[in-house]
Amino acid sequence: MPLFAIVAHDRPDAGSLRADTRPRHLPHLEAILPRIVTAGPMLSESGAPTGSIIVADFADLAAAEAFAAADPYAQAGLFARVAVTAFRQVFP
Repeated sequence: MPLFAIVAHDRPDAGSLRADTRPRHLPHLEAILPRIVTAGPMLSESGAPTGSIIVADFADLAAAEAFAAADPYAQAGLFARVAVTAFRQVFP
């Protein structure tokens, strides 16, 4: 399967939406855990989450986009913008 990167930037006015939605977001990721290369939040200089990055194996771009759209964070309206692109792992 090819790799795809999902890069999602939080809305600046999201407030507690990320924390409130996290209990539903984590099982969404755990459903594809064996296929995840890396995943986690992007952080501001102060350490506050500002978005999410997921790199994982998906059958194709449509499957990666569907996974991103079904993310509880996306469903809750947390993200200002989301990009899903093919990804080539070079290291490690």
